[in-house]
Amino acid sequence: MSNKIVYDEKLTEISSISDEQVKIPSSIPVDNYVQEADTLFVWCQNDQEALTGRGLDWTLVEDMPARVGALARAQSLWIGERNTREEAERLWRERSPIAYKLRNDLLRDFRFAYRKDEDLVKKVRSIAEGSSHASMIQDLNDLVALGEKYPNQLTAINFDMTLLDQADQMADEMSTLYAGAIAERAEYSEAKKMRDKAYTYLKEAVDEIYAFGRYVFNENEERLFGYHSGYLRRSRNSQKNAVEPVVSEGAAEQTESNN
Repeated sequence: MSNKIVYDEKLTEISSISDEQVKIPSSIPVDNYVQEADTLFVWCQNDQEALTGRGLDWTLVEDMPARVGALARAQSLWIGERNTREEAERLWRERSPIAYKLRNDLLRDFRFAYRKDEDLVKKVRSIAEGSSHASMIQDLNDLVALGEKYPNQLTAINFDMTLLDQADQMADEMSTLYAGAIAERAEYSEAKKMRDKAYTYLKEAVDEIYAFGRYVFNENEERLFGYHSGYLRRSRNSQKNAVEPVVSEGAAEQTESNN
């Protein structure tokens, strides 16, 4: 069964997890967690009698592949949204300085061209009041409308009237980009939330099986080995080796002779 199908089937249960219950993956990458959960499912098959004999609900184990697939799908959806969001924001960062410069240049030209008409001065001043990205886009639209309505003062200072066409096109382009960037942020947040809930859903099963495995096989190192995270084990060993200095045999002998 595909990850998409199991994700869709599990969506109601995953969505029902409250925000307060959500666990955010931090100590282990999700891709590694998915792989380890898959491995745990296989590992515990030979221990069914011992585990259920101590009270483990085996249906939790049977549900593991679906939970694993659901998280894998949720992770893929989130990565896709993250990449799309980054592209939208990249385009906005690339184009917005050009739009702001055009808006500022037009305001400067309009202030000078309309300087002798108090009503038009007030209109330009009103347009310039906004400071947000949305205001900048609206400013371009308002400046185009004002310039087209009162072109004589602009032509009197040899203003390039084609700039109004550029501003009109820029306003449309930036409006689309800005709306896309905002929408991507919202979709990104929702995809991230569902990924975290799918992780929480799988973790619920993994933690329970780990707990039973560690209890049942407390004195059986061979079986106990499979009820611990290999990733975390390697990470701890790596940190331990980084902290403890490595002394060669020759260096150790030299230290002993010096003492």
